[in-house]
Amino acid sequence: MKIKIINQITLCLALMFMILGCKTKQVDKNQKQQAQEVVKKPNIIFILADDLGYGDVGFNGQDKIKTPNIDKLAANGMVFTNHYTGSSVCGPSRAVLMTGKHTGHSTVRGNPRWTASGTPVDINAEDVTVAEELKRAGYTTGIVGKWGLAENLTDGVPNKQGFDYFYGFNQHSPAHHYYPKTIFENETRLPLKGNDPKTKKGQHIHYLITEKATDFIDKNHKEPFFLYLSYTIPHFELTILEKEKEQYKNLGWPKRKMKPGHYRHDEDGHITYAAMVSTMDRDIGNLVEQLENLGVADNTLIVFTSDNGHEYDDLKNEFFNSNGDFQGHKRDLYEGGIHTPFVAYWPNKIKAGSTTNHISAFWDFLPTACELAGIQPSDKIDGVSYAPTLLGNEHQQKNHEYLYWEFNERRGPIQAVRKDNWKAVKFDKKPVELYDLNKDISEQNNIAEQHPEKAKELLYLINNSRTEHLEFPLIKKTLKK
Repeated sequence: MKIKIINQITLCLALMFMILGCKTKQVDKNQKQQAQEVVKKPNIIFILADDLGYGDVGFNGQDKIKTPNIDKLAANGMVFTNHYTGSSVCGPSRAVLMTGKHTGHSTVRGNPRWTASGTPVDINAEDVTVAEELKRAGYTTGIVGKWGLAENLTDGVPNKQGFDYFYGFNQHSPAHHYYPKTIFENETRLPLKGNDPKTKKGQHIHYLITEKATDFIDKNHKEPFFLYLSYTIPHFELTILEKEKEQYKNLGWPKRKMKPGHYRHDEDGHITYAAMVSTMDRDIGNLVEQLENLGVADNTLIVFTSDNGHEYDDLKNEFFNSNGDFQGHKRDLYEGGIHTPFVAYWPNKIKAGSTTNHISAFWDFLPTACELAGIQPSDKIDGVSYAPTLLGNEHQQKNHEYLYWEFNERRGPIQAVRKDNWKAVKFDKKPVELYDLNKDISEQNNIAEQHPEKAKELLYLINNSRTEHLEFPLIKKTLKK
């Protein structure tokens, strides 16, 4: 009897240890799976050019400026043919990119001096940025280059908006020059010895921005990271090292003589502009090579685009066809002001050589980054994740009902809406304009009178897509001295 009881106890103990062992193995398995999921979170690099036109890159038809490395991203990644910026100027466009809210809802809706009071408006403590979201998912976050959302140097500075590391320009005006006297590293203003923006002496900031981006990747590539690489090229002023111009000299190009003023331009505009874009292109190529050498290229999503339309190649001096087929440029809500080049590259995840006509915008980046990181946006946003399109799951892709913009500088207020193939543009106290972009991408034929019901439908969206903002009312205003 005792032996029987002992055997039963032994059997029970054996079963207990087996169960505990299974549980331990299950826990180990779960932990291993979680660790693998962390590893699978992609690094995200968002590269933003400044004032680069839709037609300034080879994959969109540029035949004078050489952009082989950006074109290689396109050839081995996905080109978005219907991608839009947040605004037609820098500040609000970047605010939209960071917060996932279009200019009808964002905190920053205009550049610093174009407010009702004349006092700059920055993003604030209540705004939730993509960097703050990705921090929740375990990412190390960095921005190198132009931030432009902390004119007052208070709550808007990058280190208070979710970024672990910052090197660059908090404010707009210093970012206009390539030989600034100072630069910020995190919240410390550092002198750049020997730099003089008026004489263009010292260190050209583009090279320092590239160097800091390289350092950030070197230091942080072993864990998931988000790098916002915000170049100032090719924003006015036009200046670059002479060695970068050599490939464009002696090509017989007409000379466009630039006059120095606030912007300390180099003398020959065409050669300088092309050399600036090609310099950025080369450094993007070096960045991709760095990722490959570190063994993290296959787990890194690279996005390349521009903050708004071009400024240099205007109607009086058109040479590069920076617009492509679009009307307008920077400060317009026609396609030339807000429809920019966009390519996404992620080896073995994004189908090489693919193209999508999915209609997307800057406010979609935040939810896209969140989806790829395995989290949900924590704030109410206007964006729709384009991750399904990137990963070839178009059948799962949600579409915008419509896109909305507003802009209020010299020619403002201007509002615009795109809904499917229809685009409406509304200038203050003028009838709404209507275009069918499938038939008229150049927005040459206003067909509002031929389609009054469609014009009325889009006008309703224009009038009902915004919240009031005391500093950005939609009234005619002039720049305060």
